[in-house]
Amino acid sequence: MSSDDLARAVIWIGMFVLISGPVHECAHAFTAWKLGDGTAKLFGRITLDPIKHFDPIGGTLLIASVILGLISQSGIAGFGWAKPTPVNPYNLRGRYADTIVAAAGPLSNLALAALCAIGFRILWASGVHQADNTSVANMVLLVFFVGIQLNVLLMLFNFIPIPPLDGSHVLFDLLDPRTAHDLRNFMNQYGLMLLIVVVLFAGRIIGPLMNPIVGFLAGVPVG
Repeated sequence: MSSDDLARAVIWIGMFVLISGPVHECAHAFTAWKLGDGTAKLFGRITLDPIKHFDPIGGTLLIASVILGLISQSGIAGFGWAKPTPVNPYNLRGRYADTIVAAAGPLSNLALAALCAIGFRILWASGVHQADNTSVANMVLLVFFVGIQLNVLLMLFNFIPIPPLDGSHVLFDLLDPRTAHDLRNFMNQYGLMLLIVVVLFAGRIIGPLMNPIVGFLAGVPVG
């Protein structure tokens, strides 16, 4: 385990718990409130306070999986989640309100990735070309790069159309009622198994999509 790997792991966990997770869930809560459902607002979830969005099980699992990946040298990645935002779809206004609320979370992660990319490109244009922990400037570059990777990953993963991920809400909302009903019944039986398969093979499934997006945002090749 190198000091650079450790730095990446700390950044990955810290950014998810303190920034990416809270922004994602706050985006759900705020959008639902604007579209007529104040459930999340009643629970105090329209906030960027990390404590309000921290899920003990999901957060612990994320930390443990990142550390396990670090020790096993299988790469810096982890699986976990923030506290799900309570939304009552029956209170929402508009035909595709559920889709808009669901998509708000992943799209907020894309916005964060774009912000990190701006910082990364500014430093890169200034001559800082090594994302590691050898200097303050290089460390900041590493923070920006990990921020791009993490938030693009969160966007892609959450758009997968398997419950309870956000993509399932989008899919069900776009389908006709009969097809959505049949698909929900199928997912109730096999959704958990499908999600486990996706998590186990996330690198092979999401990697081919993630790297080009990260490279496009950062302006550098990503292999």
